[in-house]
Amino acid sequence: MGTLLLLFLAVAGALLAGAAPVSAHAALTGSDPAQGAVVDKAPTQVSLTFSEKVALSDGSVRVLDPSGKRVDTGKASNVSGTTYGVKLHSGLPDGTFTVSYQVVSADSHPVSGAFTFSIGAPSTTSVSLSDQTAGGGVVGGLYGFGRYVSYAGFILMVGGGAFVLACWQRGAAVRAVQRLVVSGWVALTSATLALLLLRGSYTGSGKVGDIFDLTLLGQVLQTKAGAALVSRLLLLAAAALFIAVLFGAYVKRDAESADTDGEGADGETEKRGPDADRAIEKKDLTFGLAIGGTVVAAGLAASWAMAEHASTGMQAGLAMPVDVLHLLAVALWLGGLTTLLVALYRAPSIEAAAVRRFSRVAFASVAALTVTGLYQSWRQVGSWSALTDTTYGQLLLVKVGLVAVLVGIAWISRRWTTQLPETPEALDTAETAVTAEAADTTDTTADTTETADVQEKQRAEVAAGASPAAGASSMAAASPGSNASNASDASDASDASDASDKGPEDAGDSRRAAQLARQRAAVATARQKRIRDADPLRSGLRRSVLAEAGIAVVLLAVTTALTSTEPGRTEEAAKAVTASASQRSGPLSLSIPFDTGGQDGKGTARLTLDPARVGGNEMHVFVTRPNGKAFDVPEVKVAFTLDAKGIGPLPVVPDRIATGHWTASGVQIPMAGDWKITVTVRTSDIDQATANKNAKIG
Repeated sequence: MGTLLLLFLAVAGALLAGAAPVSAHAALTGSDPAQGAVVDKAPTQVSLTFSEKVALSDGSVRVLDPSGKRVDTGKASNVSGTTYGVKLHSGLPDGTFTVSYQVVSADSHPVSGAFTFSIGAPSTTSVSLSDQTAGGGVVGGLYGFGRYVSYAGFILMVGGGAFVLACWQRGAAVRAVQRLVVSGWVALTSATLALLLLRGSYTGSGKVGDIFDLTLLGQVLQTKAGAALVSRLLLLAAAALFIAVLFGAYVKRDAESADTDGEGADGETEKRGPDADRAIEKKDLTFGLAIGGTVVAAGLAASWAMAEHASTGMQAGLAMPVDVLHLLAVALWLGGLTTLLVALYRAPSIEAAAVRRFSRVAFASVAALTVTGLYQSWRQVGSWSALTDTTYGQLLLVKVGLVAVLVGIAWISRRWTTQLPETPEALDTAETAVTAEAADTTDTTADTTETADVQEKQRAEVAAGASPAAGASSMAAASPGSNASNASDASDASDASDASDKGPEDAGDSRRAAQLARQRAAVATARQKRIRDADPLRSGLRRSVLAEAGIAVVLLAVTTALTSTEPGRTEEAAKAVTASASQRSGPLSLSIPFDTGGQDGKGTARLTLDPARVGGNEMHVFVTRPNGKAFDVPEVKVAFTLDAKGIGPLPVVPDRIATGHWTASGVQIPMAGDWKITVTVRTSDIDQATANKNAKIG
């Protein structure tokens, strides 16, 4: 089993080693002042708007002047909804200011970034920001590995315990199964403690030295993620009690039941009353373990649901219980699969009925996974395009493909399972043959060991100064052609030697007895292995289950990556907001063709507005002929209208500064929106044309 666990963790580590840093699940959708904005006077505060609610701490939002000095007053606060602001000191100088932020999104993932704005006019700045992404670096890698180990431990512990209770109660006494479940508990507990220590540095500085900072640990305990981790540790204490009862009192009850069943078979019918009582006690214990285990497992699953994707966004009240059901189904399927694999490789035997019961449990788990997975996919992806255009959607497609492969292999395993009861004679025959062979091997080993013991004893006698006659007799007794008289003489000599010096020989006898016991144990182990391997049906099932477990390891890694990736719905919304903001924040350029109807009346007016934001803007109009050359026209007029708000038209009369080039500065745009821009061009005293286009400004 140790080899299987090492393989499990090695593949996990290899997959996680190449994983990218955790993606942010909240995006900055706006700010005031806006990114790159130039304002006439210093603002009293800087506000940031995110795509979802975020958690703030001291220093979450910092504003730095051109020299790198902080000019904010301290802790940021919630202004309204998903908008957060920090107050600024008065009397700020002109120049370029840097705003940096590092917050935690509602699904417990860190978000960081920075932007600049200027007062009066842009200037050089000495502020240098780190390129490290929040949640990245060494601490981010350790945190990601801890998340994977916690998922794996949960699956092994819950799935293994459920497999024993629901499918194979005799497996509670199998040492390999016990080690598997306990290993799951140890892995989950260790990973949870590590995540609790790493959390402060993971969402903050990202420094390894801050991992054991007790101040940060205290801050973590006050967050939603910290509360979830502490709750998980408390539930793991209850899980430890469950495991102790399952592999302690439960196994004892099972053994007592088996002993009394054997006595009853010998004819002691008067003990049937106590037997019935023991059966009822075991049934009650099984029921209690099942109820208690279900409550603990659901609570552990909820410790993830209450702090991650399901806890935020649309329909959170429905999404969290669905997520709990999804995690439990994963544990029952993959954890039970791993326990079956261990039983097939390490247990002397496992009943076909137990395998069939697990097959039914696995089918129900896959059905639950399908229903809950479809809901989660719809909730997190939102559109067909997000399946291919976002990282979350692409990982989800990979996960679906792996699940399809896993179900296909499971169907092959199910075929092996249905054939297990059909050929019991083959296993009996193989076991009889191997047992006979093992018995012969054991006898031969014992004889060889005894001969070697005699020879060693004789050499000891000679070295101790035994008589030549006794030595010769002893050697004759050890030779293949020795007769009974020689054997008797050797025995007498040996007895004499024993009488003269028993201490060293007693120690030697103990060592030889231990050696013989080890040899016999090795022979018995080899016999059990040959019995397992002699059944072709069991071998085929073992190979298919091993293939399922290998796919499950990769599937778990992809699932862990999914929980650390920004959902497709959020990513697309953030992209749309960013694209809209970038369109509004850059210089606006429009080409407006016109035709006055007169001679030489056709041309194009190209209008630029910089920076195309609320407030003052600089406007240029370039008038060209159809051949691209500058068109010298007598007059150009421009007007701005915001129909949605009933503003305008706001007339602008530019000045001619060169042939075909007209300009105006200080063009005021009072409000952001979809503005209609009207350009009037007069080519002669009587010929003019008016054309318009709509554009987003602000």
